[in-house]
Amino acid sequence: MISLSDFKKNRVQAENAPSRLPVDVVEAACDKGLTQADVEKRVECGWSNTAVTSGSKSIQDIVKENLFTYFNLIFLILAIFVIAVGSFRNLSFMVVIIFNALIGIIQQLRAKKTLEELNMLGSPKATVIRDGKTQTVVSEELVRDDIVIFHAGDQICADAEILTGEANVNESLLTGESDDIVKKTGDTLISGSFVVSGECRARLVKVGADSYISRLTMEAKTMKTDEQSEMLRAMDRLLKVVGIVLIPIGIALFFQSYHLNKETLTKSVTSTVAALVGMIPEGLYLLTSVALAVSSMRLARKKVLLHNMKSIETLARVDVLCVDKTGTITENTMQVNDVIPVSPEAGNAAELKRLIGDFVGAMTSDNITMKTLKSHFTQRSGAVPVQVQSFSSSLKYSGVAFADKTYIMGAPEFVLREAYPEYAASIEEYTAKGYRLLVLASTSEALTGQPLQEKVTPLAYILLANPIRETAPATFSYFAEQGVQVKVISGDNARTAAEAAKLANIENADQFVDARTLKTENDIAKAVEDYTVFGRVTPEQKRQIVQALKAQGHTVAMTGDGVNDVLALKDADCSVAMASGSDAAAQASQVVLLDSDFSHMPDVVLEGRRVVNNVQRSATLFLVKNLFSFLMSLVSLLFAVTYPLEPSQISLVSTFTIGMPGFLVALQPNKERIQGSFLANTFLRALPAGITDMLAVAVMMAFGEAFGLPDSEVSTVATLLLATVGFAVLLQMCDYRNPLHWFVCGSSIAALLFCCAFLPEMFSLHSVSAKCILIYVVLVVAAGSVFHWLTSAFQFLGQLYQKYIKEKRLVTWIKHLILDEQDDRNGYQI
Repeated sequence: MISLSDFKKNRVQAENAPSRLPVDVVEAACDKGLTQADVEKRVECGWSNTAVTSGSKSIQDIVKENLFTYFNLIFLILAIFVIAVGSFRNLSFMVVIIFNALIGIIQQLRAKKTLEELNMLGSPKATVIRDGKTQTVVSEELVRDDIVIFHAGDQICADAEILTGEANVNESLLTGESDDIVKKTGDTLISGSFVVSGECRARLVKVGADSYISRLTMEAKTMKTDEQSEMLRAMDRLLKVVGIVLIPIGIALFFQSYHLNKETLTKSVTSTVAALVGMIPEGLYLLTSVALAVSSMRLARKKVLLHNMKSIETLARVDVLCVDKTGTITENTMQVNDVIPVSPEAGNAAELKRLIGDFVGAMTSDNITMKTLKSHFTQRSGAVPVQVQSFSSSLKYSGVAFADKTYIMGAPEFVLREAYPEYAASIEEYTAKGYRLLVLASTSEALTGQPLQEKVTPLAYILLANPIRETAPATFSYFAEQGVQVKVISGDNARTAAEAAKLANIENADQFVDARTLKTENDIAKAVEDYTVFGRVTPEQKRQIVQALKAQGHTVAMTGDGVNDVLALKDADCSVAMASGSDAAAQASQVVLLDSDFSHMPDVVLEGRRVVNNVQRSATLFLVKNLFSFLMSLVSLLFAVTYPLEPSQISLVSTFTIGMPGFLVALQPNKERIQGSFLANTFLRALPAGITDMLAVAVMMAFGEAFGLPDSEVSTVATLLLATVGFAVLLQMCDYRNPLHWFVCGSSIAALLFCCAFLPEMFSLHSVSAKCILIYVVLVVAAGSVFHWLTSAFQFLGQLYQKYIKEKRLVTWIKHLILDEQDDRNGYQI
């Protein structure tokens, strides 16, 4: 296995190599491969399989992303205006901006380092022949003309031509067609497809940027960016609105202050800048990105690899979890428990075991079942196979033709077909005990790679068992407690899968169905409502089950480890793969459990809840300031008064009631279930405080005008009012059982008081008269009552939204209210 240091060194060499210098094609023998000298020459000349795009951003990209933003440009322009009028103390908002950018850069660089190391562990591997020896290397270490051995479950990492062997290949990830395609000597393997069954040796003909999957990737990059989480989408919508409205508001405020109110240029500029700085949620998007990056690092330490950070939030919102039996409920290991003769033609026990040994000896170890059988049945008679058909997840059987007879082995329902009822009682006796049962049968039918048509003669039942994972019962009990439905989707017999589900404490495991009875999409849509365990599911049906659940409004997560799971993994809202499974499943998934331990799933869910719930809390703090500044700007324009605060005062309040506590709260544990829309929740929590701030400051301005108070005293008291309401919001959302939350609140209040006492000039704070202090006390008391009643009112509106607007019944409810009608049956009463 290649080491991390070698991987990084070779990647750097490949990326810095000259662009595609000519190199002669070497047609190496299948058993020899390229020499080390051939490999080194191709790396030097740029013919390695380096991906066209890295999964992580470069250091330069991270720095640019945090520095060169639209709002940073706005802040720079505002800073230039402030410098131009000589009000240097009002540049304090730039300190916050620089601090935010540095936090973002440092945190993302740390995340980049952690995830790059983890990506190396989770990157696809390939079996290559070099200098006559078989080696396992990272797929990016392959070069053109390499001889690669592809097994079932491997993803084709570069375009290749088959030299020997035969394989069934699925190109669904590229074409959308789920049918397997038989590839033989001379056929082309397309990168991005995966091997379903069989084994072959192939020469790589197009690598890196030349490969088919790389060309698709480049086209996709020009068309769209990665899908974002709901939080980041909400942030984008908010920032776009703010970015548009602040320009005309800023122009109007300056014009009014300077031309209509005849304020000085300095006063007009500083008041306008204060209003605009207050409207910009400068740290909110950064806060969300940092919280997601920290979560990625936390999960990385638990051997959980995230292909994109949005999956953290998506998995936390999941209400249906679809799981496979093998590798998820059970260990990814298998054992043979017994062999039960069915027909006298099977011979005695020794002859039967040799027959099975001949059968499995002709097969490749392309799945866990065949590996188990090959290791158990080691006795052979020496019979030479003349034709071999590898196991297919759609056909559910494999076959071997010898000179005298043809044998097939597979799922009893697919092998016996119309004769199954004759053997059903004995088969179900074993499956009811949780065994997985295979039938060995003889047939006169030729192996065509199609469903069987002719009658077969069953010879023996082979009983297999997967031990239940030790952690499975506790894991599934956790999901039951969280209200997450679990659907078991298995290719095994439905009763066998149901027995395993019962042992794993999955609720309603006795509600199972054979997926072969589900003929139409309507059948599947009805079945997902009624059943928990689905047996004998084909890959296409797995996909249809996921699609049916999503169509019913569920957020669906799918776990899997085999090539038969890839289609469903691709369609799920969040896909989770076991690293011990196929490369194809790992590459198609958003989350990869590198140690294949399903018990990490609650960790991922809890991490998502921590991020979403805490960012919602912190976002509320940011939006209070933004809503106040927006509402206060409208009041200033409406009543033709100058905006009362200065930028340094806004920065003071922002730092200690929003910035510092917001970041600390966002990184704390939080196990609450996620409910409702991110943006709706945040606005409903922020509006009471924003309106309270606006009313308190507006009344203070009115008192100042009525009693002839100096502007400096009015702005100072307004600053203290904002800080007081800000701390009230902070205390409201803190968990009083958490000592750290008390520390955050206490230290923020202490820091603000320190600045007021010892740094008043830096933040434009002035001494105030006794009259102002009295007004402040009265307004604080009044603001407390207003804040309380507004909070209650918006909580009621939030409940109303969830109950009526979301269910599209508000109009009907209003009609009943106006007409004084009652309709208890439909629940229109509040």
